[in-house]
Amino acid sequence: MTEKTTGASYAAAGVDIEAGDRAVELMKEWVKKTQRPEVLGGLGGFAGLFDASALKRYERPLLASATDGVGTKVDIARQLGVYDTIGHDLVAMVMDDIVVCGAEPLFMTDYICVGKVHPERVAAIVKGIAEGCVLAGCALVGGETAEHPGLLGPDDFDVAGAGTGVVEYDSLLGADRIRTGDAVIAMASSGLHSNGYSLVRHVLLNHAKMALEGHVEELGRTLGEELLEPTKIYSLDCLALTRTAEVHAFSHITGGGLAANLARVVPDHLHATVDRSTWAPGAIFDLVGRAGKVERLELEKTLNMGVGMMAVVPQESVDVALTTLADRGVDAWVAGEILDRGAHTEGSTLTGDYAS
Repeated sequence: MTEKTTGASYAAAGVDIEAGDRAVELMKEWVKKTQRPEVLGGLGGFAGLFDASALKRYERPLLASATDGVGTKVDIARQLGVYDTIGHDLVAMVMDDIVVCGAEPLFMTDYICVGKVHPERVAAIVKGIAEGCVLAGCALVGGETAEHPGLLGPDDFDVAGAGTGVVEYDSLLGADRIRTGDAVIAMASSGLHSNGYSLVRHVLLNHAKMALEGHVEELGRTLGEELLEPTKIYSLDCLALTRTAEVHAFSHITGGGLAANLARVVPDHLHATVDRSTWAPGAIFDLVGRAGKVERLELEKTLNMGVGMMAVVPQESVDVALTTLADRGVDAWVAGEILDRGAHTEGSTLTGDYAS
């Protein structure tokens, strides 16, 4: 008697195509909420389509593109089983890089890699991305969900994205516009944002043995809630600022910290100085520093220290800039100024002690 055998299959190898199809169906309603008039077709095509004829109104349109991920913050989401906020972080990391040059965000694509497709989880991630796209004013035109059994655990995942924006050549912002005497305006972060989580996780979870579910008095909520606070998306706030005030440059404060990111938009012959005493970083920054005995310089190289975006504007634009941001609910203040290089050897420095 011959024993019946079953050949190998994709499902047996750990890839569930049906689960992937269900995830796509669940995410469609969220993707639809991000649509702009220029988007053609729906979710499910091989490529997202954006009607470029909309760019005819520009004299010399420049396309701006960026790609990024969220880093090890995704592990906090995995541990807590909260998947619908991490997408905000992804959109912020991509689109707030794009707006730095003055570009309007147009569209974005995402890539979600999982060890095993749990349709509801994937849909929750996409929900967060879609909500973030609405906040950034861009469309989510497509993406990819990949199942990698054997490389990732069943509950492991990672996210990445790429975005495109457009700016008129004559409106391009950057170092060439910055002048001596310009003011540096800081915009408050919503917390840690999406950088430095390898340090944060090491200090708070591994070293201090703090529980994500535990309430932390100085934070006013659980540690997990604090660590999953979504990255603030500044795109539309920055664009509003360019319409009401003269702006010379923006700087998105991400990996590398405030000084290093501000230096990226300061011309070689000038120097930016930022006064720490103009703001008090949130409690989470002090907690990381104390729990890990992390030196201030290391904290400032790794974390945003309470500032998520900076704008460089001429002195005569300061009042209208601050008013515009206040009207949009953005906590902002004058944190520094642009000086001649002189004896300074770095593009930007921090001075003084933080306000208490």
